[in-house]
Amino acid sequence: MNKDRIKDGDYVLLYYNRGKKFLVKVVSGEKIHTHKGIVDCDSIIGRNYGDFIKTHVGEEFILSKPIFPDFLAKFKRTTQVIYPKDLALIIFLSGVGPGSIVVEAGTGSGFLTATLAYYVRPKGKVYSYEVRREFLEIAKRNLELCGLLDYVVLKHKNIIDGIDEENVDAVILDMPNPWDVVEHAKNALKHGGVFVSFLPTINQVEKVVEKLREKNFIEILSLESFLRKIKVKRGETRPETFMVAHTGYLVFARKP
Repeated sequence: MNKDRIKDGDYVLLYYNRGKKFLVKVVSGEKIHTHKGIVDCDSIIGRNYGDFIKTHVGEEFILSKPIFPDFLAKFKRTTQVIYPKDLALIIFLSGVGPGSIVVEAGTGSGFLTATLAYYVRPKGKVYSYEVRREFLEIAKRNLELCGLLDYVVLKHKNIIDGIDEENVDAVILDMPNPWDVVEHAKNALKHGGVFVSFLPTINQVEKVVEKLREKNFIEILSLESFLRKIKVKRGETRPETFMVAHTGYLVFARKP
């Protein structure tokens, strides 16, 4: 059997160009409506990824196999999410990987939650604290969309009141007052475990770093990342005119 053949219930990326692509679930008997025309799901089932398919008006899509970031792009968002450039640094510098036990707060739309869950699979777990129940419900649906809910425990609790888990690999905070969690984080982290905080203002950075020093964390690092796309065209290749500059500051520290 061809493993790249599309089956009923599979997710497929209908790719027109970088700005026009649609992550869809292929369900027998249903039709997919796009501004480039209608695609019959039955005409997709049994095709191979990489094939071309035409809509009812003759527009052509490539049937592409989706990857994790395609699912993130489909998340319902009720809060500002952490950008991929910052997510990548969080994952790498926190040492999160398969089997890691991670505590995070707050959950928000589940963007960071899903990213952490994707990397701790198959034996790791993410414990995500959130004070607003409606955010937890949205995050739950988003995690179900990308098949990652089994790797997450969603907790309706203010992490300022304490961390229930012990001997964890990382504590990652996306909240306005992470300094109030530093002591709890130190108690919960294993030796060598990493504390991470994402913050929008430099005043918050100063306050959390002072608290980390007070609690004798080591390897304290504060940074900001910039990512600039390049327009590539023969004879005209140059940086794009516009870029996403400041998104937030990242603070990392390690329990000795």
